[in-house]
Parts: sequence; structure tokens; C-alpha cells
Amino acid sequence: MNQSMHQTPTDQVKPVYTYPDSLTEVPLRYCPGCTHGIAHRLVAEVIDELGVRERTVAIAPVGCSVYAYEYFNTDAVQAAHGRGPAVATGIKRTRPDTIVFTYQGDGDLASIGLAEVIHAAARAENFTVIFVNNAVFGMTQGQMAPTTLMGQKTTTTPRGRTIEQGGHPLNICELLAQIPGVAYLARETMIAPKYVMRAKRSIKKAFQAQMQELGFSLVELVSSCPTWWRMKPLEAFAHIEEKMLVQYPLEVFVDKLKEANDSSG
Repeated sequence: MNQSMHQTPTDQVKPVYTYPDSLTEVPLRYCPGCTHGIAHRLVAEVIDELGVRERTVAIAPVGCSVYAYEYFNTDAVQAAHGRGPAVATGIKRTRPDTIVFTYQGDGDLASIGLAEVIHAAARAENFTVIFVNNAVFGMTQGQMAPTTLMGQKTTTTPRGRTIEQGGHPLNICELLAQIPGVAYLARETMIAPKYVMRAKRSIKKAFQAQMQELGFSLVELVSSCPTWWRMKPLEAFAHIEEKMLVQYPLEVFVDKLKEANDSSG
């Protein structure tokens, strides 16, 4: 049989995946095996699907994703270390029609910027936080972060984290879940396709909660850092599943979006 009979005309081809309009074509600077690239794409896809690119403002942090403003094809602002929520508050309050999100690592958010994120949640500030938790200060060469696991070796805990030296790991979602101003709060990961799909769903709900003016929203993404974990990429993914998710279990902690939709339905 003629092979050409089985070919689909070009004008009938429907692409399954395309490059997001909300992501620039600037090459990513991240290390091989780092999941920042996946997280960027998920955020960009959600912005495209919600049709809000022209009114979205990204807040870039200090950390590995310090150049996030180069990657998101939206308006963007650079914030001082940990001050993303403060900058987001100012933008959202002066321009409430904008869709605002911060993109922060665990060193940025859980250490230097902990007060900012807690008080933004307490005030029910109507913006979204994408929180990347890879358990170390990645950009500054792998020091212990508030999220570093017990016993984990870092450049500042060469014998492993101990309670006496560094205290307990800080679970940000469990902390924020107690605050009434939180509208959507979830912890996800990106180590396999099923988890990537879950992560995108939570990111989309967080943005939708902002669009419905329900309050503060945050999605934590448990992520890899093969470079400073001294692991190969697949080893890092296994470490997330075997160790990180024990300390940081995946869960939707708060979903006022579902409550609002249920009540209106």
C-alpha cells in the first residue's frame, strides 16, 4: 500500500504541545537536572491558558532564579532578597487589575523573606507565590537552608544538619495553613509526569484564586538540586521521593476556590 495514503495533511495536524507564549526563548541558565525549567514552563502555560499574559507581573527573587525576568514574557520586577511579597503587595494594591506572582526559592522565602510571606498571608494579599524548595541555598554554593533535611550535608553542615546546630526543618505550607488569609495552598513536586500534571493543576488554581480575589495563594514545589546535593539528576529525583517527600508530603492544604465554586453552584 502506498505510504502516502497514511500521511495526515499538514493543515489537519493538531499539536499536543507548543512553546508557551509567556516563556521567552532565552536559554535557561540552570544546572542539568534542576527542575526550575519545568516550573517556569508550567507557570507560563498557566498564564497562557488563563489569557492573562498582557496584565501579568512577575517578581524575580535573589537566588538561582534571579534571572527569571529574562524567561517570563511578561512585565517583571526584580526584588531585594526575600522582599518579593512586599514588592508584590505594592504592585497589586496600586494596580489591582494586574495578575502578580512571585517566584522564590527556599533560601529567599523561608529564611530572609519569612516575615514578608507570613504577613502577606495574614493580610490576605491577593497575589500568588511560586515557592521552589530544593533544601539548600543553591546560588551561593549550597549552604544550609531552613528547609534542609535532618542529617543532610551542605557546605555549612559538612557533617549533616543537627538540631543543636541548625534546629528543625521548616515546613512552610503547614505554617501558612493556619492563617485565615490564605485562599489556596498546596505542595507539589515535578519528578514524574503524573506529578508535573498535579503541579500544573495547583498552579492554575492558585492563579484562579487570585483572579477571583479570594486572597493569598502559594504553591510549593519540592525540587532538585543535583549540583549541591552532589548527585546525578536521577539520583536527585530518587532522593526527593525517598527523603524529601517524607519531610514535605504532597497535599492541598487550603482550597477556598473549591469552596467558593461549590457555594455558587
